[in-house]
Amino acid sequence: MKVDAVVLAGAPNTGQLQEVRSEKWEAEIPIHGKPMVNYVIEALKNASQVANIVVVAPRDIKDALSPEARWVEAGDSLTENIFRAMDVIEKKNNVLFVTSDVPFLHGEAIDDFIHRCGELSGEIFYPLVSREANEQLYPETVRTYFTMKEGVFTGGNILLANPQAVMNSRWIMDEVIARRKKPWKIIRMLGFFFILKFLTKQLTLRELEQRASEILGHSGMLIISPYPELSTDVDKPSDLQLAEKTISAVQGKEA
Repeated sequence: MKVDAVVLAGAPNTGQLQEVRSEKWEAEIPIHGKPMVNYVIEALKNASQVANIVVVAPRDIKDALSPEARWVEAGDSLTENIFRAMDVIEKKNNVLFVTSDVPFLHGEAIDDFIHRCGELSGEIFYPLVSREANEQLYPETVRTYFTMKEGVFTGGNILLANPQAVMNSRWIMDEVIARRKKPWKIIRMLGFFFILKFLTKQLTLRELEQRASEILGHSGMLIISPYPELSTDVDKPSDLQLAEKTISAVQGKEA
């Protein structure tokens, strides 16, 4: 299954990273001498199932972007950026949305996720990574986890969707995006019954899929991925330090 990819790189550097980096945009923060967003573009380029790559980013950093991607100027919100990308995509393939702050991402992890999605019948696919898998590979990171009946998970920083499902879901995107760092706030959108089951750790992944599908009007599927690279983002100084250390070590071996 071939997909088109959209890298969302319009976030200003107004969070914790501004304590250690002065760049205006998160995507341009360098790791081992290369803008963070270019590691994501490179990973998508190395994924065999990715056809085209679009990067939605501010004009300020256009010249720093990898030439393998088509540039679209970023707007004022994440939702607007998603639809600016949709305006230039042919909408023949499913669309893979990726944030620009996952420099550990690589082609194998992307292909594995797309392959798992292709084996299921659905319109929107979102990955989960178990706490065990994440802490085994990146024990130094601090992530936000939530407990389901099947285990403890963290969410990924990518999403695969049918183009029509994206176009029809604009009404709820702003709300979900605003709550994406707080899983319990998203659960609250599902209703009292689901809140109760979530609080008692009895809510199943299947129940969550079914309720989310009802709200969106499109079938949603949760994919458990063995690759923590999908969920390990860089949004605080300790994450940046780990990324610099890890990537420098890897590239030092390759040199």
